[in-house]
Amino acid sequence: MVQPLNYFKETASQTAGPYVHIGLAPDYAGFDIFETNFSNVVAGPDTKGERIKIEGRVFDGTGAPVRDVLIESWQANSDGKYSHPEDTQQKPVEKDFRGWGRICSDFETGVFTIETIKPGPVPGRNGKTQAPHISLWIVARGINIGLQTRLYFSDETAANGEDQVLNLIEQEDRRKTLIAQRSERDGETVYSFDIYLQGDNETVFFDV
Repeated sequence: MVQPLNYFKETASQTAGPYVHIGLAPDYAGFDIFETNFSNVVAGPDTKGERIKIEGRVFDGTGAPVRDVLIESWQANSDGKYSHPEDTQQKPVEKDFRGWGRICSDFETGVFTIETIKPGPVPGRNGKTQAPHISLWIVARGINIGLQTRLYFSDETAANGEDQVLNLIEQEDRRKTLIAQRSERDGETVYSFDIYLQGDNETVFFDV
């Protein structure tokens, strides 16, 4: 007999942790399982463009760093082309440019780093161009559904001002939560980008 929908009880929810690293990034947890492990290095040595490092931490609602967060990044190369067959732009993609990374924070400090090249502008809707950016997906213990956000660059002021996605955010102080700040450290370019899951400085997350 077919039971009515209200006969069945709701399935219990579950967060992504604490074993997310064993399944998705076992080498970070000390397990040698995969033949090829994904890493925080998105662009190989033969990828052209400006070499950059992205560095930050993820904070919970109490202001404490989340030390077991996992982040996936997705970006275009310096010409603004993604390493994906659905990007049909007539532009080359370097063989050692993966464009996608899987990054874990340091279990002691909570700091995450991404080693890559600065992406170029990419096509947007209605023939408009999106500012250079990196898409980030965040998952950790206590998060039921992965959180989607974007990282933009502080030295792309003009492009950021025209970006369609950034302009969907009406409050200027909220837009600032998506801007990584550029600095120079020991001869390398570093963009600082902290992510706040809750609180007064909560990062803008997107429903995608």
